[in-house]
Amino acid sequence: MSAFRFAIKHTGNVPLIFHSDKGSQYSSVGFREELKKFNVTQSMTSDGHCYDNAYAESFFKTLKTELIQFLKGMDWEEVRNSIFEYIECYYNRKRLHSGIGYKTPNEVYEKFYRLNEKIA
Repeated sequence: MSAFRFAIKHTGNVPLIFHSDKGSQYSSVGFREELKKFNVTQSMTSDGHCYDNAYAESFFKTLKTELIQFLKGMDWEEVRNSIFEYIECYYNRKRLHSGIGYKTPNEVYEKFYRLNEKIA
């Protein structure tokens, strides 16, 4: 729940849909109530449909490959800061992603919102 709240506070945007696997943290009463507070529809992976969560799985594989190995010996605060910096400063702003036309997630995000502002 703290990561969900942080994302909303940091981006200023509340998602319309929150998609996850069926992990206990996402199916808990507390988390479902948190989504309701923000009027967010919850979507969960169906049994036997592992590809529903492929983007998240791909991200965590990349995170483990590119960063986690370098965190050995750090304390919790250093690990947390390193992961934040990796995601916000590198992964979203500099790292090119083949699945989105060799653009950064921020480029795609900005283009999406510019197009939707013109439509609205």
